[in-house]
Amino acid sequence: WGEANMSVLTNAGYMGPYWSGARLLFQRLAVFGKPAVVHLEPDFWAYAQRHNGNPAAIPVRVKAHAPECSDLPDDLTGMGRCLVRLARTISPRVVIGFHASSWAGTPQATAAYLNAIGSSDADIVVVETLDRDAGCFEEGRDPNCQRGGGPFYWDASNRTSPSFREHLDWAKAIHEGTGRPLLWWQMPFGVPSDTPGGTAGHYRDNRVRYLFDHPAEFAAVGGLGAVFGVGAGN
Repeated sequence: WGEANMSVLTNAGYMGPYWSGARLLFQRLAVFGKPAVVHLEPDFWAYAQRHNGNPAAIPVRVKAHAPECSDLPDDLTGMGRCLVRLARTISPRVVIGFHASSWAGTPQATAAYLNAIGSSDADIVVVETLDRDAGCFEEGRDPNCQRGGGPFYWDASNRTSPSFREHLDWAKAIHEGTGRPLLWWQMPFGVPSDTPGGTAGHYRDNRVRYLFDHPAEFAAVGGLGAVFGVGAGN
């Protein structure tokens, strides 16, 4: 119903199936019986933070649809904490974490927001460098790569902005603010190039190269690991 649509949170017709689906997810993971990672609602928390910096002021239908969480408040803090509780009680082998978005606010404000919704009881915080290859945004033909805010290709020498050092400083602040290890996700696949842009399937990006050339830098800011793949098929 829209990425930034907070009205769904108080809609019984929406939240009833939502909580049923969340419970079913953890039930199926319990049957699976092996370790799994549940990455809770990437981007949603950033939209919520930008909507209202106090998660307790965002109403959510929790108790009516999740009796396991009848003691939690009907707001965003109750929603986040309930999701963690369902994971812990139904599928305790699951590694669970919230998503930190760099565009939500300052890293300190984002860490505080995540803590308020339950990150301190979770296992990890998930972060990202960029959801698609930098060259896709530079080329600007793919409808999934029309976002402003470039340049998207970071300086691997860390002498000019934007740089990997700046990103890692942000990640460190998230790690220190939440006390959780970090998992990078959807790391784009492109290869380094001095030529901007590229073509579908052959866009340039230097994030994988930098990660494998500097793993200690990611570990030093709380990094636990990285997974690869883009936000859309490019």
